[in-house]
Amino acid sequence: MADANVEALRYSVTRLRDLSSEMSDDGVIRLAYPSEWSIADVLSHIGSGAVIMQRRLDDSLAGADTPDDFAPGVWDTWNAKAPTTQRDDSLIADAAFLARVEGVTAEDRAAFRLAMGPMNLDFHAFVTMRLNEHAIHTWDIEVVIDPAATVPERIAAVVIDNLDMIARYTAKPTGDTKTITVATTGPTRGFTIALNPESVTFTSTTAERAAADVELPAEAFARLVYGRLDPAHTPRNDQGQILDLLRRVFPGP
Repeated sequence: MADANVEALRYSVTRLRDLSSEMSDDGVIRLAYPSEWSIADVLSHIGSGAVIMQRRLDDSLAGADTPDDFAPGVWDTWNAKAPTTQRDDSLIADAAFLARVEGVTAEDRAAFRLAMGPMNLDFHAFVTMRLNEHAIHTWDIEVVIDPAATVPERIAAVVIDNLDMIARYTAKPTGDTKTITVATTGPTRGFTIALNPESVTFTSTTAERAAADVELPAEAFARLVYGRLDPAHTPRNDQGQILDLLRRVFPGP
């Protein structure tokens, strides 16, 4: 079952384990990239998310609804854990969810459907949603250790093709009326962000790099859409004013 998004998730899970499994007690309580969270908080979010998504996966395959109070109960449990326990349990839950995903049969993958709020997800979209979040939160941890950290290209190559899933819900109107074209490298992709005073439209395009308003590595554009492309973590680029506007459009989920 060699789906690209499952393979990318496996790689991201391995990277997170390698980054955090031997982290010291002091290390896990350091502030992560979102400064309101410690590294342990980020790991707790990843771990609790794995537990919740595995339950939703199992329930959906069984034709059952996940109880509304399941997720809040999981969050309460994880929030009460000590920081090192959050780290250790997160890595266990993360690996368990990956194994569950990899074990889903081709028949069940084809039949899988899950409604989450306004989204209706097939199996590919379900796994990709986890991959996107996992990759970004792994960066949230890694960048504390290495300020030059980036999302690896083999992961960004999958994430970049699924940004509309998050952008359509998190993009914020700024009051501007403007159309911005973005070209990415590693891999090469094109996007158009159409701003109107009360709406934002995000679409994939075949924009030529030479005609684009902004050119960024794919991983950097993915981080921008997730609100993680502040000037200190932006590749060298001479389109500062446009990037400043895009940062306001994408403040983060």
